[in-house]
Amino acid sequence: QVQLVETGGGLVQAGGSLRLSCAASGRTFSGLAVGWFRQAPGKEREFVAAITTAGRLTDYADSVKGRFTISRDNSKNTAYLQMSGLKPDDTAVYYCAASPRTFGRYDGWYEYWGQGTQVTVSS
Repeated sequence: QVQLVETGGGLVQAGGSLRLSCAASGRTFSGLAVGWFRQAPGKEREFVAAITTAGRLTDYADSVKGRFTISRDNSKNTAYLQMSGLKPDDTAVYYCAASPRTFGRYDGWYEYWGQGTQVTVSS
């Protein structure tokens, strides 16, 4: 079993930055691919970014490409999502997810999920 805890959400003005963290416990973190997803009120959960176990490959949704950066530090059992140039449309609950098998955009591939952290971007 894996426990994921997201931190770093909050209220920020448009154009600002936030860094989300996802701390993992319960299983060797370096064996897990990590994805970030988000869900805005009244909308479906959507893919944001993903990173492979060693961090060699990353993938981003078109809507965040060039503004968000996913990374990980396996020595700290933590993944990060650095968000810059935030827009009101980025307002959502952000979830960290982990998979021991694969890396990608489909949320069904991820077995473990955090509780989410709220990001609110004001205009």
